[in-house]
Amino acid sequence: MIEIFAGKGSSKYKICITNKSIPKKELNKNIKKNAKILIITDSGIPKKYIKSLKNSISNKVVKVHTIKNGENAKSFKTFEEIVKVLADLKFSRTDLIIALGGGVVGDVAGFCSSAFLRGIDYIQIPTTLLSQVDSSVGGKTAINIPQGKNLVGAFYNPKLVLISTNYLETLSDKEYKSGLGEVVKYALIENKKLRNLIKELNKKIIKRDKKVLLEIIKESILTKSKIVTKDEKESGIRAILNFGHTFGHAIEAYTNYKKMSHGAAITLGMVIAAKISFFEGYLKEHQLMNAIGLINSIGLDTDHSEFKYSDLKKYIMNDKKVADGNLNLILINEKYKAFKTSKFNQESILKAFKF
Repeated sequence: MIEIFAGKGSSKYKICITNKSIPKKELNKNIKKNAKILIITDSGIPKKYIKSLKNSISNKVVKVHTIKNGENAKSFKTFEEIVKVLADLKFSRTDLIIALGGGVVGDVAGFCSSAFLRGIDYIQIPTTLLSQVDSSVGGKTAINIPQGKNLVGAFYNPKLVLISTNYLETLSDKEYKSGLGEVVKYALIENKKLRNLIKELNKKIIKRDKKVLLEIIKESILTKSKIVTKDEKESGIRAILNFGHTFGHAIEAYTNYKKMSHGAAITLGMVIAAKISFFEGYLKEHQLMNAIGLINSIGLDTDHSEFKYSDLKKYIMNDKKVADGNLNLILINEKYKAFKTSKFNQESILKAFKF
């Protein structure tokens, strides 16, 4: 089992990564003896995973609340449903929420944990590649509103994150590729070792080789945990984790979160951001092509031609990275290091969408 730590001081937490079953000992060590447990999951999670988790918990009171599958479940309606359940169960600050599912479950469960009684503990058990390498680590919790994605939420770290590659065996090809989009992000913004792993082992990655998966998950989380520990509330360097997200979130909002997965939208957003980096002079053409080639090498789509800047602009300007009416972009340089800037030529965006 691989152990990585994130967070500082009292908000520090452990991330355990294994290609075996979730470690029962580690799980129960982080649950108070008489605590009530609410497992929050979604309708797409196989029942065998829920049953296995319930059987792994020593506590007597273990309840399950199932939300709808999909991005539209990140809503005030779902939030209200869950906090009413917590109130009905008479949850106190000694009780615990466990998020068993993908990024949507983790985001909603985490936000409910941050808000109910002004904060109760929660454990993340992510079941998709995307949530394992990205949303389960870093303490970002949120729901969506019509004006944009993740606009209502809180920074609230989990007590523990338990990751098993076993959950990826039942993941659809679409959801698996969605997670690979976030993996390649880490390779493009900072992690050279991960870039080389993708180049050398792309076929094994596509085939979901367990040993290779363990390695790319570890490298992804090492990158993210280092960044979020330095900057827990996105006041500085953490912003680079949003590479591709400004345009990706706009694509998701424009298509009403129905046309493509989060990771697929972010992948297209990264291609657009890389092209802007090229037109702004931060990347040479062959470096841009290498970046796009790396994305293609693990079977991800890079064609964003159906989306026009004019269609996405209003969603882009609603993005959290807009400050005082100015759009901040996350771009990459020739060393594949990401950085934030508000100084760019508007023409570069228009060129990127057409290129």
